[in-house]
Amino acid sequence: MKKVIGLLSAICLLTLFSAFQSSDIYKDGVRKKAVDLFRTPTSEAIPYRIPSIAKTNEGRLVAVADYRFCRADIGFGHIDLHCRLSDDNGKTWGDVFTIIEGDGKKVDDNPNLSLTAGYGDPCLVADRNSNRVLLVCVCGYQTFFASTREYPNQVAILYSEDGGKTWGAPQIITEQFYAPLDNAPMGPLKSMFIGSGRIHQSRYVKVGDYYRLYASMLARDKDNNFCNFVVYSDDFGLNWNILGGIEAAPIPSGGDEPKTEELPDGSLLLSSRCNGGRLYNIFKFSDEKAAKGSWGKHAFSGKENNGVEALNNSCNGELMVLPVRRNSDKKDMYLLLQSLPFGSGRANVGIYYKELSEVADFDTPQNVARDWDGRYQVTNKASAYSTMIQQQDGSIAFMYEEDTYGTNGGGYTMAYKNFTIDEITNGAYTLNEKVNRKKYLKKLK
Repeated sequence: MKKVIGLLSAICLLTLFSAFQSSDIYKDGVRKKAVDLFRTPTSEAIPYRIPSIAKTNEGRLVAVADYRFCRADIGFGHIDLHCRLSDDNGKTWGDVFTIIEGDGKKVDDNPNLSLTAGYGDPCLVADRNSNRVLLVCVCGYQTFFASTREYPNQVAILYSEDGGKTWGAPQIITEQFYAPLDNAPMGPLKSMFIGSGRIHQSRYVKVGDYYRLYASMLARDKDNNFCNFVVYSDDFGLNWNILGGIEAAPIPSGGDEPKTEELPDGSLLLSSRCNGGRLYNIFKFSDEKAAKGSWGKHAFSGKENNGVEALNNSCNGELMVLPVRRNSDKKDMYLLLQSLPFGSGRANVGIYYKELSEVADFDTPQNVARDWDGRYQVTNKASAYSTMIQQQDGSIAFMYEEDTYGTNGGGYTMAYKNFTIDEITNGAYTLNEKVNRKKYLKKLK
């Protein structure tokens, strides 16, 4: 009898260990399973990559990803953009449909004519006051590293006027990003693209009919250095300008795919992918509506300053700021989130968090970079790019690349989970949409 009991105990322990290894376990013991939004089931299947997600003014979640017939990055051939929608905070999702199809055609003597070969690296934003959704992507048959000023990799925008259900034809806006930098100290650029995932719509700055859009771009300058700029649009993506001017890049070298987010005081935070962690910089406005101000000096965040460590990897991630209440003393404040892989290499994607309770937490890039408060691991599998948006119910919609089925480099499944701030921070903070920003800023002074 003792042998039977011992065997049953061992089986139970093994089952619990396996469950922990294969999925998240919350403090109440409930497993949270990922939803396979876009599935790459085998290494032989056409692979998915590059997650992007937005929430419409009616609460619909719009998820988009690359469908890579060419099995490589944009510029190597045929890529489509696929989409799925959810109208119930991610509980159920509609069928996969194609936003736009590439044709894989290459014109050897003039790459600029191969605009329809593929569409990839999507980034999204949904207008908070209408049903409009903007998608920005790279298009054509020119890779980032082969691109030249004469034959650049191209940038396209597409609009949906009905919350992501249907989409219009692509419009090419490439020259809006290249031309202003032709006479810059680091120009002319050889290549550029907007960082995939989420475009940020301002909470505070409205010019004309729309709240301002901020996006960030990775560029390869005339000397082949990687640098970052932030661009903004006051007409919901039709026309773009460079924030802070063309004389100096906020990340002049060493950066990679970037993201932007507003800090509670209205300044703009730039986060750039780099090996070992992140590079941060802050734009301080002297005139918000006129988009005037200046960048600070960029700072590295990693293990050495208790920042956001990326162990043996460089990977795209997402940036968010949310109003919260610290549960230990009921103090209202804001929380900064940064997603990236925790594992050695591209694995164990999760979310770092840092409370913004004092001026010194976010007044300079150096202070943003140091002393983060904690982190939450989303998966223990091989995993890479990630993005997130706040859902209508207040929780965080988290979309990420996961090697769910062991394809060993054959492509990722675009996975989705949603979390509350309490879950991410193990009960330390709770979302509080009633935080009074003016009072908060006044107390900081």
